[in-house]
Amino acid sequence: MEGDIVTSILLPGILAFIMFSLGLGLTVEDFARIVRQPRALLVGVLCHFVLLPLICFLLLKAVGITGVFAIGFMILAACPTGTTSNLLTYIARGDVALAVSFTAVASVATIFTLPPIVIWSMQHFGGNAQTVSVPVGLMMGQIFLMLGVPVGLGMLVRGRWPEGTLRWEPWATRVAAVLFILIVLGAVAKNWALLRDNFGSLAGFAIGLNLLMLAVGFLVAWLARLSRRQSVTLGIETAVQNATLAIVIASSVLQDDALAIPGGLYGVLMYAGGLIFAFGMRRFTKA
Repeated sequence: MEGDIVTSILLPGILAFIMFSLGLGLTVEDFARIVRQPRALLVGVLCHFVLLPLICFLLLKAVGITGVFAIGFMILAACPTGTTSNLLTYIARGDVALAVSFTAVASVATIFTLPPIVIWSMQHFGGNAQTVSVPVGLMMGQIFLMLGVPVGLGMLVRGRWPEGTLRWEPWATRVAAVLFILIVLGAVAKNWALLRDNFGSLAGFAIGLNLLMLAVGFLVAWLARLSRRQSVTLGIETAVQNATLAIVIASSVLQDDALAIPGGLYGVLMYAGGLIFAFGMRRFTKA
């Protein structure tokens, strides 16, 4: 019973609060702004929603990771950008407005893009039987409740009480960060033996995927002739994932805690590569 409460109520509730805190920092102008930068939006969509899942899949096949861990990494690759990408973009002297806007757009788009990728991955790596109990429509509805509704409520609160929200939003962000750490620690503790036996291969894969996507996002944006600040931003937006959502999808929606291990591991290790990238780019980007 206690495990059911954690996976069915507590984890989705924590994710909802994290997304609510994201909404507190958003306005309608953030969505409008990215429409006025169509090239940056298209490059970001290509990198995050096409190249990231594709490269993750090809790396999994090349390295030979299969089963629940392969599915777990594909779930992670299908998730939207993590909210901490905005902080890393600020450190890197990237385009923070673009980062905030793209994070918001990615969170909404994921409602439609994540379920097909996850279900296809389960079929490819885990067998056809696993897909029967997870219809696309049901998963889309669950993701909408966990992502779309909280973000919308946060924006509504921001619009109604802007001054109070601006004072409270930093505290909400800090609480969200603590809750994320608790989710990761819980996932690791619950699957410690499994993680311990596979840590070497999984950690190496997570670090490699993170560093590769930082480079791919930056280079694709640079080749598309975006500004250096925009290229830095899209490198970060491509590689920093919403690991909390990956863990919740695994544990609460798919009811398999082993699937949460890749998300939890990547959610911690991505900050190492992200910070190295951010501070490195900061040296070559004008304030």
